[in-house]
Amino acid sequence: VQLQASGGGSVQAGASLRLSCAASGRFFSSYVVAWFRQAPGKEREFVGAISRLGGGTGLVDSVKGRFTISRDNSRDGAKSTVYLQMTSLKPEDTANYYCAARGGSYAITASEYPYWGQGTQVTVSS
Repeated sequence: VQLQASGGGSVQAGASLRLSCAASGRFFSSYVVAWFRQAPGKEREFVGAISRLGGGTGLVDSVKGRFTISRDNSRDGAKSTVYLQMTSLKPEDTANYYCAARGGSYAITASEYPYWGQGTQVTVSS
């Protein structure tokens, strides 16, 4: 599985952004996909994850009600995409955001995800 994250940018507090994680691989629907973020000087933090077929999502309390995760699993082997819709952004959301994938069940620890995309930077100014 190859992942490519995009959609970051610099915005004012209260704005919205949608991050995308494009995935290649015919069996992408077999993978749980998560979003993590890492601010300078801090450890990588779990943001949320979506189940293999998109029927279930989980988000950390700090983003609940503001962020949503969705996915579009391609049926024909073309690229599939997982989205992180972020609204009401706050300066504390500033970080480099990563998407990651794993087979099996839902997990919240970065070390449990073997597949990673490159980060996309989100900067929120007050």
